[in-house]
Amino acid sequence: MRVLLHACCAPCMTYPYRKLAEKHEVDAFWYNPNIQPYREYLRRLYAIRKYAKNEGINLIENLEYPLEEWLLIASKLSMKSNVLRCRYCYATRLKKTAHYAKENGYDAYTTTLLLAPYQKHELIREIGENIARMMHIKFLYIDFRDHFDEAERMAKEAGIYRQGYCGCVFSEADRYWRNAP
Repeated sequence: MRVLLHACCAPCMTYPYRKLAEKHEVDAFWYNPNIQPYREYLRRLYAIRKYAKNEGINLIENLEYPLEEWLLIASKLSMKSNVLRCRYCYATRLKKTAHYAKENGYDAYTTTLLLAPYQKHELIREIGENIARMMHIKFLYIDFRDHFDEAERMAKEAGIYRQGYCGCVFSEADRYWRNAP
């Protein structure tokens, strides 16, 4: 089966890619307009490019970066609920991935977001499956959370840049500012 793997970052791609590639033909897909500031976006992009090259992974890049639109919508939603903001973020990235997969003959799509234990897993699954039904392409749901530590180890061994927050300025604020002593 041909699978398109949305990759949020290089560390989160390590284990899911390896596991999926055992049974499937897998390409990675970069589309992450949620990552701010732009220097952080570039740092993660360069890291995933380097990792993909070193591992022989075909990395497809969608470099659209609608910063103002993304921030406007995400900030309005964040004022109501972090869950609404995350729903928008997941849906934006998964729609773009599913669309590319459908248009380019993949059998299924999935995401590295299913690795991190701090992501809203059931929400990702719900969104992924809803998009799959609308676009008539399979969403491959695999719960990779039990392998998060292994992915972290793989990233360390590969010398991959590892970030300290999900990507958006709101998650950065939650991690470093709102919870500060």
